[in-house]
Amino acid sequence: MRLDVEGVSVEVAGTRLVDEVTLDVPAGAFVGLVGPNGSGKSTLLRCVYRARRPDAGVVRVESEDVHRLPPRAAARLLAALPQESTADFDFTVTEVVAMGRLPHRGRTAARDARICEQALERAGVAHLAARGFLSLSGGEKQRVLIARALTQEPRVLVLDEPTNHLDIAHQLDVLRRVRTSGPTVLAALHDLNLAAAHCDRLHVLHGGRVVASGPPDEVLSPGLLAGVFNVRAHRVRHPDTGATQFLFDPLTP
Repeated sequence: MRLDVEGVSVEVAGTRLVDEVTLDVPAGAFVGLVGPNGSGKSTLLRCVYRARRPDAGVVRVESEDVHRLPPRAAARLLAALPQESTADFDFTVTEVVAMGRLPHRGRTAARDARICEQALERAGVAHLAARGFLSLSGGEKQRVLIARALTQEPRVLVLDEPTNHLDIAHQLDVLRRVRTSGPTVLAALHDLNLAAAHCDRLHVLHGGRVVASGPPDEVLSPGLLAGVFNVRAHRVRHPDTGATQFLFDPLTP
């Protein structure tokens, strides 16, 4: 399903954190949201997955205003992995992942179990199924929460820094798995090389506004990276995939 953000603004204590942002995520695409710290990425994503209502503008999945949908209906369309997730009780990994089935009426235990098993496999955490969630490392927890989001069977998946706490092998693995998982994906990413390698399109936020949009090869120019991220970027090509990658130096000593 297609996701559209139309003129969304958020103001807190007189400061506009998100300023009339309009962007689109085509059906089935993996679209990245990049920008420096404080650029408004997480605030915008909270508006997308209904954790906050925007002060202006609308978020639509196809033609539906997500903030006008009943919670259960919205949860069948959208799943999210926020930047910070906490748990107070030591549920097993299987129990945590099974929570993703709650929005679905008329479900059966057998079908729920099958979907949970598939999500655990897709997230690469099936071997952790019987473990207590609180006993896991940060990276393991992150992958379990991705499995829970996939178990929700969303049409749109919203991820805020999904590679947090992950080592490089698991960063690559998680993004590969998410990309092939089926839903339309909008993900905020800090690592520009990961964004360039895995995203179909990028939207660059700076000061709460979208300052560039398009394919990574076109958007991530040395000039933009200098102006938005304050770094000197050296463009290189991945020797196997041909994807654009960057080496970075400080713009000023």
